[in-house]
Amino acid sequence: MAHILVIDDDTQIRLMITLALERDGHKVTAAGDGEEGLQLFLDDPPDLVITDIIMPRAEGLEVIKKMMQVVDDIPIVAMSGGGCSTTSGDLLPLAKLMGARATLTKPFTRAELMQALITATGEGGV
Repeated sequence: MAHILVIDDDTQIRLMITLALERDGHKVTAAGDGEEGLQLFLDDPPDLVITDIIMPRAEGLEVIKKMMQVVDDIPIVAMSGGGCSTTSGDLLPLAKLMGARATLTKPFTRAELMQALITATGEGGV
């Protein structure tokens, strides 16, 4: 199965995604912010990245940009629940323009997560 990097500052969401992916047999590496996620990405490149957009120490859009500079065809799923000054509706299309192959609006279901993985990796999924 795939090695998936999950980056989200919300511990509960990070744990929920990690458990769902591990149940499907994937190896999951998790990071609590964008800076940590970038370092893990460089240390042990994953097959796919799931990243939040609004995070401390490196916003998701910055994370996507830097990852795409290293591996231009890395499948990325961007997710967001919005924030005080902006909404996920503004940022998720921008994430797609920057290279994310799929997006998720929080909260999402396990089925929506799995569909996003299929969308990001092609018909066969991860």
